[in-house]
Amino acid sequence: MISLDTILIVTSGGLVLGAIYALMASGLAVVWTTLGIFNFAHGAFIAAGAYIGWQIAHADASGLGLVAGTLGTLLAMFVFGVLFHIALVRPFERRANIVAASVITTLAGATVIENVINLIWGPRSKQIGRMLDGDFSLGPIALSMNDLALVVIVVATLGLVGWFLGATRTGRSMRAVAQNREAAELMGLDVPRLYAAAFGLSAAMAGLAGIFIGSIRFMTPTMGADPLMKALIVVIFGGVARFTSPIYAALIIGMVEAFSTYFVGLYWTPAVLFALMMVVLVLKPAGLFGKHQRTL
Repeated sequence: MISLDTILIVTSGGLVLGAIYALMASGLAVVWTTLGIFNFAHGAFIAAGAYIGWQIAHADASGLGLVAGTLGTLLAMFVFGVLFHIALVRPFERRANIVAASVITTLAGATVIENVINLIWGPRSKQIGRMLDGDFSLGPIALSMNDLALVVIVVATLGLVGWFLGATRTGRSMRAVAQNREAAELMGLDVPRLYAAAFGLSAAMAGLAGIFIGSIRFMTPTMGADPLMKALIVVIFGGVARFTSPIYAALIIGMVEAFSTYFVGLYWTPAVLFALMMVVLVLKPAGLFGKHQRTL
């Protein structure tokens, strides 16, 4: 029988996974809800953010420290996301086949990004390094300080993004565009600018997720493939009815993955996640927390 200590250890691992997945999936959902397309380059954004963070922060590169690396990555990835939208998505926004066109262009963009990363930094694995050393204990609950900092920063980031979408003029305008583009245009909103802002915000969140992943795992130019798959599972599983839907779904998926890894092993865990996703799609096509209306 599984002991209480083991349950707490697995649960804490699931919490960390859920936090990372929430950040990845929320960034993906911002584009999905606002533009109505799936950004297949989101995983490459995560990889790019990890490498930019490494370049700024690591002692073998610029050596400016993790704080400077994080801030620099957020700014660089926001600008990159805006430029990505202008170059590869905006030219097709008025076409009837925008969904199919965006699949092709974002997949192509992801391939280019991965090859550029490989060209600049090479194929050898790298790691940003842990944010904090040591452990944190509260009774039977134990977490590394790095994992605790990760969870706290993710919660603060998601809270800040949620505040931005709900309390600022630009955020409310993005939500309006997500609900009805034509009505938003009639109200005088600059829809292309808001679409670009959505891509920039999504890319910045992906870059932050990349830094977190790079602090606990080795980085490679193709490291974004698995995060993209997990973010896709989370968004489909939870739906995009509101900004919090992927967050709740990410916590569930993180816990399911942690306990599945313990009970059935790492090899079978992806099958468990996909089976769970398919069950939810059959029973509730809009997602576990979803509605048919798309919004933020």
